[in-house]
Amino acid sequence: MTTVLIVAATAPKQPAVLIEALERFRARGASVTVACFFNSADLPVDPALAEVRTFAVPGEKRDARLRKALGRAPANRKVWLHARRNAWLRQLYRKADLLVALDARAVHTVWEMAQRNTRAGAYYGLVPAQRALDARRPESVGRRLERQVSAAAGIGARGARRAATQTVRTTLRKATGQTVMSNPAGAWFWTRAVAAPRVPDRFRSKLAVRLHDSAVKAGRPAVAARAASAAVSRISSAGTRADVLTKAAQAELALGRVPTGLHDAIRAQLALADSLLPRDSKKAAAAVSRAWSLASNRVLHFDRLSSPMSEDPGAFLAPFRESTAARKLSAKRGRLAPAAPVPADRPLRLLVTTLINDNFLQEILERYRAMPNVEVRFLDLYDDPVTRPLALSGSTVMEHLLAGESSYGAKIEEWLRPHLDWADTVFVDWCQATAALFTLHDPGTARIIVRLHSFEAFNFWPHLVDFSRVDDVVFVSEHLKDLSTAVLPQLTEADGPRLHVIDNAMDLQRYPRSKPADARFTLGMVGFSSVAKDPRWAIEVLRRLRERDERYRLTLIGSDFNNRTSKPAKDYGKLFSKDLAELEPLGAVRRYGQTDDVPAALQEVGIILSASVRESFHCGLVEGAASGAVPVVRDWPFFAGKPHGARSLFPADWVVATPEEAAERILAATATEERWAEAGRAASEHVLKTWDWTVTQSGYDRLLLDD
Repeated sequence: MTTVLIVAATAPKQPAVLIEALERFRARGASVTVACFFNSADLPVDPALAEVRTFAVPGEKRDARLRKALGRAPANRKVWLHARRNAWLRQLYRKADLLVALDARAVHTVWEMAQRNTRAGAYYGLVPAQRALDARRPESVGRRLERQVSAAAGIGARGARRAATQTVRTTLRKATGQTVMSNPAGAWFWTRAVAAPRVPDRFRSKLAVRLHDSAVKAGRPAVAARAASAAVSRISSAGTRADVLTKAAQAELALGRVPTGLHDAIRAQLALADSLLPRDSKKAAAAVSRAWSLASNRVLHFDRLSSPMSEDPGAFLAPFRESTAARKLSAKRGRLAPAAPVPADRPLRLLVTTLINDNFLQEILERYRAMPNVEVRFLDLYDDPVTRPLALSGSTVMEHLLAGESSYGAKIEEWLRPHLDWADTVFVDWCQATAALFTLHDPGTARIIVRLHSFEAFNFWPHLVDFSRVDDVVFVSEHLKDLSTAVLPQLTEADGPRLHVIDNAMDLQRYPRSKPADARFTLGMVGFSSVAKDPRWAIEVLRRLRERDERYRLTLIGSDFNNRTSKPAKDYGKLFSKDLAELEPLGAVRRYGQTDDVPAALQEVGIILSASVRESFHCGLVEGAASGAVPVVRDWPFFAGKPHGARSLFPADWVVATPEEAAERILAATATEERWAEAGRAASEHVLKTWDWTVTQSGYDRLLLDD
């Protein structure tokens, strides 16, 4: 009887084909076993046709040696590492007559088995295996001996080669580690070694990345930059140069640092993209995507207390403005016809659309749904699981824009064209994927309005939007408009969209409530989950107040601080946790938690803080002021000293520069219960007459309903 062993690394997409083959094997009198690298229950096969067993080593049974080997092995070799650990499978493949790889990932495993069972035939695919079974004949003793010697020698040579390679790798890893790179002599030697002549690019690039990582971890970023620069100067391949610089930058970002060679890496990727663009738009898009991935990394803009984008947008984005490929992403393609005027003979068809986040749309939707002269539809691009993936890939949008046409673009056209044909006006909330997709194709006569909040200005998505197809852009504050037009100068060009500043839509009437007398000593923050909210600044204000009066306390409203986004967030979170561990047991800090009833939570708050380093508007602060809490606003550092910011948005006496100034304002405002109550009433009156929806809705009426 012929023994057949079939190795399957992945579950077959067409099990019926396998079952048909098993029936043919059985008809020829063969005994068949199917060894699966997946759960055998996923392959229902009649036991009369074949035995089906799983050989993957369970996680709890993997020793340190196997885990280490799996960690550095490519995908196809991982299958073999599991297989050779399985006793029943070892016994089976050594006595099998035919070894069959069912799929590509199983080929290496079957090849390894064939080196250990030299009399067995090894095949990739069921059809070749069936043919071999039909034509099977005895092999000569001489030929069999020749194959056995060759296989044994190959196994030995590969084992020796792996051992030697591992020894070299271990030695090199130790010789280029943190300890060596922290030593001036070691750093001097390796910086010169990595730039030595006649070193292959492949080895030089790996050594450069290794040296850079070790130097950065040793706290010597300047040495790291010199090592990377020295290596790159000797590398001939543009792709390899870009790869080395990008990996070096990514290593520093992973450690929470602004990379010394950030712009070098960005420029290298963009130079690569420009060189690839005429012949391979897909690879060019990948290079631009890598450049934007570096430039918009959250470590640079969101998880630190400053951002190079806000400090000097022109300098930060200069590499993109100089790149042919990057400029092509936001090139003007125009529209075939202007937007049609508001219809006079039927209701205005208003499409309101977003991606995931509809937090700022409730009042807008309610108002225009209630109007008889407006027909409203709402579209969240995330809602449909079938089309959702189309909205989540910036790199695919880049591929389409550089190619000019693509199957992806056709799918977007098919998806969004019915919405564009129906709508008179499309209101896109957030200048991110939704805005890019709605301007990917000509919008017809639909009017396109995009509202930009804040985070988008630090992201790549606005640079994929064709603003020649956008009629109006809405900002929620003047300082956000200033930043956005510096980031996107095409907004201010003569043929650019109309620009508006319209405040967020907020129903503030539900916030005013009577407060207990002891609320006078309660500071509050609405939202403290990110570094940008800088709750430790509020803690510092609290400490200064409690030096004078221990009745002061802080209530934190919202979800807990998220320390999982990056290394800087984790580091900030550790310090914040220490603050809480000290102050919470004293009753000085209370975490209120996430709530749907913010007005009730604010009823206990007498002082509302904005401790943020950046805000586009800060709804939580305004809601607190509406409740009658006295507002204290940090002069948001991202915008401090510029023409517009917290000082131009709010009354001058609300805004402070330091925790000391904040404490003095609070002490003065809460000196007596009467003074505190009067300051709270004045703040509430100001925000209600300035930012309540009954006031700001007229701005949206003019935007949406007037020609």
